[in-house]
Amino acid sequence: MKEGEVIKDIKQANISLILNSYEDIFSSFDPRDYSEKALSDDFLIECNHAALEKDEGIELILSMPKMKRNFNDELKIKKRLKEHFKKHFAQKQKERKSIKKDGIVWIIIGTILLFTETFIRTYSPNFILNMISLIMEPASWFSFWEGLAKIFIHAKNDIPDYDFYKKMANVIVTFVGY
Repeated sequence: MKEGEVIKDIKQANISLILNSYEDIFSSFDPRDYSEKALSDDFLIECNHAALEKDEGIELILSMPKMKRNFNDELKIKKRLKEHFKKHFAQKQKERKSIKKDGIVWIIIGTILLFTETFIRTYSPNFILNMISLIMEPASWFSFWEGLAKIFIHAKNDIPDYDFYKKMANVIVTFVGY
């Protein structure tokens, strides 16, 4: 591939990064093989920035000097990248479901408290029960609204990188030489 063709491919790709070596992808503190090595925070940050305005179905093109390319290493790295993104997406998805489940529990508790409070206030002439009812009212509304907040706000905002890993879970990784 000629230099002009590589530049054309890079411009058409969803995410294109230029590497000096394969080590740019991985943590310099991890001595393991490429198939197990931890990814570099800098690499992940750059991918995240590049993916912000992209839709799902991203292609990641990694440009390497032709003389440093190794087909076997590239196969290991592609597999490692895909495993990393899928694993972290599954973790983020699990966290999000957990927050939503907690939100549903809060809503149910709030609803039960609200019905109990209404029942006590409506049918009980007992002073003590009416006091309990009075205390239960704000607790019921708090629980109900907190549950809604967990489902609609926290599940979206409290999971950093969820959207990034969702986009990258099915990334197509391609190495090109320059």
